Amino acid sequence: MRTFTAAAALLAGLSLSFAASAQEPRFDAARLSEHIRILSADDFEGRGIATPAEQKVIDYVSAQFEAAGLAPGGDNGGWTQAVALNRFSASNIQAALSVGDWRLPLTQGEQIVVSTRRPGEDHVMLMDAPLVFVGYGVKAPERDWDDFKGQDMTGKILVVLVNDADFEEPELNTFGGRAMTYYGRWTYKYEEAARQGAAGVIIVHETEPASYGWATVRNSWGGAQFDIVRENANERVPVESWVQRDVAVDLFRRAGLDFEALKVQARSRDFQPVPLEGVELDVMFDVASERIETHNIIGKLEGTTHPEETFLYTGHWDHIGVGTPDANGDAIFNGAVDNASGISGMIELARAFAAGPRPERSIVFIGFTAEESGLLGSEYYAANPIYPLATTVGGVNMDSANVYGRTEAFNVVGFGQSHLDERISTLVEGQGREVRPDSNPASGVYFRSDHFPLAKRGVPMAYGASTGAFVDEPIAERTANRQAYGANRYHQADDEWSPDWDYSGQIQDLQVYYGVGAGLVNSRDWPEWKDGSEFGPARAATAGERR
Repeated sequence: MRTFTAAAALLAGLSLSFAASAQEPRFDAARLSEHIRILSADDFEGRGIATPAEQKVIDYVSAQFEAAGLAPGGDNGGWTQAVALNRFSASNIQAALSVGDWRLPLTQGEQIVVSTRRPGEDHVMLMDAPLVFVGYGVKAPERDWDDFKGQDMTGKILVVLVNDADFEEPELNTFGGRAMTYYGRWTYKYEEAARQGAAGVIIVHETEPASYGWATVRNSWGGAQFDIVRENANERVPVESWVQRDVAVDLFRRAGLDFEALKVQARSRDFQPVPLEGVELDVMFDVASERIETHNIIGKLEGTTHPEETFLYTGHWDHIGVGTPDANGDAIFNGAVDNASGISGMIELARAFAAGPRPERSIVFIGFTAEESGLLGSEYYAANPIYPLATTVGGVNMDSANVYGRTEAFNVVGFGQSHLDERISTLVEGQGREVRPDSNPASGVYFRSDHFPLAKRGVPMAYGASTGAFVDEPIAERTANRQAYGANRYHQADDEWSPDWDYSGQIQDLQVYYGVGAGLVNSRDWPEWKDGSEFGPARAATAGERR
């Protein structure tokens, strides 16, 4: 097995830039646009999983893979991998907070969003449930951090903050500074609460540490929720919820507590859980649950000399589906940028590779399902890989492409984790751009897309896209459009295809993605995690399976 040092990466990257230049893969803006237009059209109904729209997505993407020159890469010689999930739909939701004689009814989607992913429940009812503030809700022995301090949380509702303790005061450096860790993710907070025996969780929503507004919370958690099939119901709490910040501040005040002062206390290792004396939550709702089957879509370009070794290109095909109508009456969450644009790029990467010389190693293209439900399609694949992870060379994940034009830089999310950084840097610099580390590490993007379940199992995965100032006029208009997407269209019904989009930035990124893969599928190199990466030990455990 040949590992990859930084110096070797630079030299190999330089030679790769010449090789890639000679092959000159060309990506066509019209084809990229047409894929996005079709996949995000209203008749695809927001690409909800386990809906009639799913088969339309499978039919379209697999047909495009086949036309590009790929072979089926899924189960039993087909184009898909079946993914078993449980779907939970909460209805007739009634919730209220009370302090003494004061009572505040909570409306679903307005003050609170309530959901569940606990199997075996058809009705949830918590009456007079006590609340306890547990700071960030983190138990991290390796960081000498425990927000619970051994106290019994059984049957209680845990009130927790978004992100982790370094967000407000990064100089504390207890969690690596302002960059979010996995402990800051909502998924972790729910999981840890279940381990503590809690009856439920209330995450206090704040836009900046969450990195998204309340509308995203309402749209993402207000409908049906999904989870992988679990035999142990206790791995989930009965009530998972978010509450508006202003509601929490008022509630703490009525309980004789200062929300902002407690936030400061929560940044210390000495923090102790704080019961909200006299505060109770009443919540009840019906739960309809069912076992469903959804699918990852997989195509393969088989290698010539080392077909058992694979390089991955990944992205998620799903979006939110049909939800609550917005102010314009639009209930279809089309998901044009998120992530029809990534699937569009994957199809065209498949076309580019299949049109060239057959690679020595195999290339596998995966459209993951259920990303919007918590990375469940990629989690399922990583736990049940069709192609062994030990001999998966690495991969590139694509989520929400740049459709606004060329930029001065390329953002590598999780920069410093693996030796894929050097390969990317050489290619990006060859385009006259610069590489920038994650521009907003506090948002936890590294833990929020489909590369993560693979990375945490040791597979080096690259994830990045255009960033920085635009280089072509009208710069102000391009900047405004990009900002408007984040503010008004992300996870909204307005994430729709536009005939006016400029794909030159996405094409530059696709050339980088192509170059990373081309350099590895025609070599004996195995990129590694850098010293200090938390993903290195998982990769090292399978070193003997690579040669």
